[in-house]
Amino acid sequence: MAESSEIGPHLTQQWLTEIQTLKQQLIEQQQERDAAWESAEKWRKLYNTEAEQRRTDTDFFRQTIASLKAEIQQLKGIDGQTLPDATTSVGVQQELAQIRTVEDLKAKLVEVIKERDRLRQALKTEQENHAQTRKSLTTALGDAIDSLAKERGRGGE
Repeated sequence: MAESSEIGPHLTQQWLTEIQTLKQQLIEQQQERDAAWESAEKWRKLYNTEAEQRRTDTDFFRQTIASLKAEIQQLKGIDGQTLPDATTSVGVQQELAQIRTVEDLKAKLVEVIKERDRLRQALKTEQENHAQTRKSLTTALGDAIDSLAKERGRGGE
């Protein structure tokens, strides 16, 4: 029986040591869990802030695109529109009254052709600028969506 009393205290000490080790591991695991929770909360807040910014940007881009589309429609509609008849008739009549010779008519025609060419160039430039703006906005919107998708992908890890 002496042997069992010697083994008993040794086993008891071993169990106490094992219990102490398990308690320490439990404390460490709880600390790691708390740190992970804090990190997750931080990332959630960052994600929500970024998502809100992306929603704001998307709304802004949608409004800008709608505005540009309306402007394009307005510019396209200018060809089909005419000035009010009274204004047109009076202006045309005054200009025609000033033309006395074929040379005057030729000079007026050259002036009108130059103005037409200038307006065509201005319209072409405006259309190119619009296309570039649309491309830039589309690219920015695509980048924003890609960035949001990446953030969502990181948030899920």
